[in-house]
Amino acid sequence: MSTQTLFNVAVVGSTGAVGEQILKLLAERDFPIKSLKLLSSARSAGTKIAFKGQDITVEEAKPESFAGVDIALFSAGGDVSKALIPHAIEHGTVCIDNTNAYRMDPGTPLVVPEVNIDKVNEHKGVIANPNCSTIQMVAALKPLYDRFGISRIIVSTYQAVSGAGAKAINEMLRQSREVLEGNDPNPDILPVGSLPVKHQIAFNAIPQIDKFQENGFTLEEMKMIRETKKIMNDESLEVTATCVRIPVVYGHSESVYVELKQDFDLSEVKKLLAEAPGIELQDDPDNQVYPLATDAAGKNEVFVGRVRRDLSNPRALNLWIVSDNLLKGAAWNAVQIAEHIANTRK
Repeated sequence: MSTQTLFNVAVVGSTGAVGEQILKLLAERDFPIKSLKLLSSARSAGTKIAFKGQDITVEEAKPESFAGVDIALFSAGGDVSKALIPHAIEHGTVCIDNTNAYRMDPGTPLVVPEVNIDKVNEHKGVIANPNCSTIQMVAALKPLYDRFGISRIIVSTYQAVSGAGAKAINEMLRQSREVLEGNDPNPDILPVGSLPVKHQIAFNAIPQIDKFQENGFTLEEMKMIRETKKIMNDESLEVTATCVRIPVVYGHSESVYVELKQDFDLSEVKKLLAEAPGIELQDDPDNQVYPLATDAAGKNEVFVGRVRRDLSNPRALNLWIVSDNLLKGAAWNAVQIAEHIANTRK
């Protein structure tokens, strides 16, 4: 009788929002763990976190922390990943990085399991998790790309404040109370960028996520553009994005216009989406059934609805795509990659 291979696992950024979700998923999925090391900043070291009935003490992440670690999941910020991943690789650790540090590195696979899981096998010690807004879009578009081909994508996002961290959530809740009480909201967190100027997020929409680049796009928008082409392995794809922060706690929503290379039947499109892995089709407008951020929160799937042929281009579609940005957009995608690695080492 064969026995299951067990792995020494580390979670870097274990006290953060994504780290918490990674730990929850590792427990729920009964990931084959031999030992679990929780790593974070010096400030959080000493904290105890419960995992499957056991209290584990968080340690400060250091270069030597990865000795004996088989798989490390990083979600502690790009600077931490750049500083520590090279040391982890030297120790023989396979790193799954949830930051922007390695995504566009030509030698690093950028993986969404429903789209290009085969790329995992090309890793040289690190596998990059794409941006949250990119993940849900390419997961939904992959079955259409395979069947019809795609020439152009125009996406507008409506992104939850949790994408900017716990401080942004607290700011939105505080501002909401202040506005309802007739007081000034006093913004100090959003938008996150290089300038000291901040804007109210409560009852508002901020058309800026991350810093503006020289071309007038934000870094978040450029992530979506570049990452989509890399994941799809198609530099000919025409992609443009406008990313907006809205006062929702969890769940990114996207309005996506996509031009296909071939004629299509709308019923086939819906069938492809309904049968695609990780996709839930919610498309019954007669009964007001369509994806909502409040329904997607806490779920691993990508939800697609409002599927309709464009009125000006018969080969174009319009879709509404929603997913939990901390789960499929981050933690769940990373755990899926870890599970693939574990399954292929049996």
